[in-house]
Amino acid sequence: MCTLEKRGQLFLLKLTGDGEHRLNPTLLDSITSAITQIRSDPSSSQSVLITTSDGKFFSNGYDLALAESNPSLRPVMDSKLRSLVADLISLPMPTIAAVTGHASAAGFVLAMSHDYVLMRGDRGFLYMSELDIELVIPPWFAAMIRMKIGSPAARRDVMLTAEKVTAERGLEMGIVDSSYGSAAETVEGAVKLGEELVRRGVDGHVYGGMREALLKQVLHTIGSNESVSNRMRNSGSKL
Repeated sequence: MCTLEKRGQLFLLKLTGDGEHRLNPTLLDSITSAITQIRSDPSSSQSVLITTSDGKFFSNGYDLALAESNPSLRPVMDSKLRSLVADLISLPMPTIAAVTGHASAAGFVLAMSHDYVLMRGDRGFLYMSELDIELVIPPWFAAMIRMKIGSPAARRDVMLTAEKVTAERGLEMGIVDSSYGSAAETVEGAVKLGEELVRRGVDGHVYGGMREALLKQVLHTIGSNESVSNRMRNSGSKL
């Protein structure tokens, strides 16, 4: 599940508990509900969202074990994450992911759906695990990666070699904006950045509209009804 805290003009959304924060329907609904609450706040267009987590994982992706036991939930999870990412793209405020643990597959995509990615440097990695678990990624994942990772070589390493990207490597690739020595320092850095963004006084509705224009292709792909054939031979990520 997740919690939502408001500190001045900052909204802190935290995935709670020491588990893997697998993106099952319950967790996705909880996050989406928090985003809806943020959007309805009268001060939302003068605010900043920070998303972070407890424990070893930011998010280890879709709940593949649940999908293995009930295949009908696979498209449900994808649909709910697509809706959540579209909500983040249209949210009228800057967004920051404070990645304090591993972010894998759909969890990696969730982190990249934010405007800024701050990452703990002493442990954790960003990992598109689909190559290793023999699972073809949805086209909208690829669209997000194309938009968020500028270097063709970096995109190749992320998608076609399944590199486990540390914070230092993420900085080199241009995926990570800044690195910190601990989980607490990462969140502190996100709060500091959030406060700086609030002080700029940007109109959140204008900001959100510009983000939507920038990520128009991602939104188009998210909204498409493409059928994805997932060749899954494992029930979880090989971490």
